[in-house]
Amino acid sequence: MSARRFRSLGVDPATGREAFVDARPGGVLEELADTHALKAAVLVTVVGAVLEGGRSSDTELAAFVPSLHAALEECVGIMAAGGGR
Repeated sequence: MSARRFRSLGVDPATGREAFVDARPGGVLEELADTHALKAAVLVTVVGAVLEGGRSSDTELAAFVPSLHAALEECVGIMAAGGGR
């Protein structure tokens, strides 16, 4: 039996709190969490494009750091669980 882990489904805009689920492998909630993580990975692509443009200030770029960290952490979790189909 594989170990379950809590997965993020995103942040509730009304409360600012992050929602987590205890998803079963192959289940609907796991798929939703994967979708959330992959959307976050798109953020990485956007930030990469911004960096290549070279016109952003350090302050503007620093605003991306928390989101990028969360996206990277979630993607690594998917890969570690073998969910990167």
